[in-house]
Amino acid sequence: MDEPATHWTVDDARAYLPRLRVLLGVIRRAAHLAVSARGNGHATMPGSPRTRAAADDTDEGDETPVAFDVQQAIEELDERGIVLRDAERGLIDFPALHPGGREVLLCWQLGEDDLAWWHLPEDGFAGRRPLPLPPEL
Repeated sequence: MDEPATHWTVDDARAYLPRLRVLLGVIRRAAHLAVSARGNGHATMPGSPRTRAAADDTDEGDETPVAFDVQQAIEELDERGIVLRDAERGLIDFPALHPGGREVLLCWQLGEDDLAWWHLPEDGFAGRRPLPLPPEL
């Protein structure tokens, strides 16, 4: 991936979480549909009763009508520099800058109420540390 389009602040990333939940819902429904189609040779359109029932337990009750497709959702994440690490888990990273100038990643996944974690790019999910960022790295 090229250099991220932006670096996020903690406040900006937190403010984007409602939109992010919608985008991840679209992406996850498409992934579930692909798995279903591979598994049984049949697929239903996202939003159909069968797909909606299968997605209800993973979309945190989001009933927001979706007026865009999975490609648009992925493009929006990419344009904003958001890194989708795991579509099934809804795991993403927001590139951010530590006040000392080093890049860090603000880490969030579906099911978490708030953005509460960060890690260094080389540490990955296993190296998550609670926010706030320390004064020095």
